[in-house]
Amino acid sequence: MDIIKSAFRTVFKDRFYVVMTSVIAVILFIVSAWLSNLKLIFTVFSVTEATFTDKINVLIGLAGSIGTNFTLFAASYTAIIAILFAINVSMLAFFMKRNKEFGGQSGAVSLGGLTSGVFGVGCAACGTLVVGPLLAFFGAAGIVYYLPFDGQEFGVLSIFILSLSIYLIAKKIAKPAVCMAKKDEETFIN
Repeated sequence: MDIIKSAFRTVFKDRFYVVMTSVIAVILFIVSAWLSNLKLIFTVFSVTEATFTDKINVLIGLAGSIGTNFTLFAASYTAIIAILFAINVSMLAFFMKRNKEFGGQSGAVSLGGLTSGVFGVGCAACGTLVVGPLLAFFGAAGIVYYLPFDGQEFGVLSIFILSLSIYLIAKKIAKPAVCMAKKDEETFIN
């Protein structure tokens, strides 16, 4: 736990990463609400009679649809995924920026966590927004029916993977940015 606290202090003492995390979390959460209303959004934006202000008002109104289109459970894990995803992006950006000059390790684990976050977003009615259509494309949409939570397991799995990803990137951030030189016996010989 000290590793995570240390990494969080290191990353988020810079206001840039706090703002970056906040903006990404809010945008992802709002986009998640909009995804279940894509047809309506496309219809509103294709109508020429609607003013730009009307169109923006529809988008703002649909941001609140998370309360009506999602169960409390789905809305909760969607919010958690948005926050964890944003934290992961910020920590990965910090790590990559810090290690860029040292030619350090890549953030492959965090990229995997970010990907899982995208796969876990969805609502109670349609399951996950990415996995559901992919399964339908391959003719396997019926599999989601047999899952105990109708595909919401992917959201919980995403929370776990994002949390693991944050932990692993935190461990890397808590390590020194440069590797310690090995003491060589030859170094001490004149």
